[in-house]
Amino acid sequence: MKLVGERRALAAAVMAFWFLLYVVIAYAQILPDFTKAFVAIAGVYGLAFFALVAGYFWARWYAVGVGLYGVITAAVGMWQIGAEPVLLFVGGTHAAAALMLWGSAMSQPYDGQTAWRERFHMDDNAVQRLGRSVIRAGVSLPFVLLYALAPKPDSVSLLASIVALALTGLGIRALVQMKTWGVLALGAAGVLLTTLAGVDLLQGDGIAVLKPALAGVLLLAAAVPFAAPMARWVAAR
Repeated sequence: MKLVGERRALAAAVMAFWFLLYVVIAYAQILPDFTKAFVAIAGVYGLAFFALVAGYFWARWYAVGVGLYGVITAAVGMWQIGAEPVLLFVGGTHAAAALMLWGSAMSQPYDGQTAWRERFHMDDNAVQRLGRSVIRAGVSLPFVLLYALAPKPDSVSLLASIVALALTGLGIRALVQMKTWGVLALGAAGVLLTTLAGVDLLQGDGIAVLKPALAGVLLLAAAVPFAAPMARWVAAR
């Protein structure tokens, strides 16, 4: 199935829909304590929409990651309360967006472009490595935002979660710019979030552990593809 332009438009429409929905939810202040988190999540979808339309080379990977985030959220929700229609809609729309962007045909207007590959001296293996990392980072970013911007019982955990959020945001930006420190920032954020998940677990907050745990593991997984090349570079020095 080709239909590259049509699939691109449908995926962008899904991202635009969820952007607008989260804007409305935040404006209506349905859950006042989570207004900042909803605004931030709206920004995640807004960035996915804008990047897809603009044709940034990393846009497809990032949007696939956001789509997988929605699928995971729906799956966890159905595990907790069953297959409610709302959760089926959430999972279905996000899965559709991710599937619309999947495949080599869809890479042509994005990561298949030659200009950015030549700019960063990327071969096919390096492109695949970067793509896997951006997808995993895209999945983790909404979880990090929801965890960091949710109300916290103490200032220490709040500060630690904000630091993790800053490392994640800066790390993703540096990652698509092929900066080594971006990988290190994502790895540090992953370690910090998994540590916070462990603290929450010890405090008996089992459900709250899911967000930092998933985010931490995914961020560590985003950094892993670059571990071996970085180790080889250090050894060569």
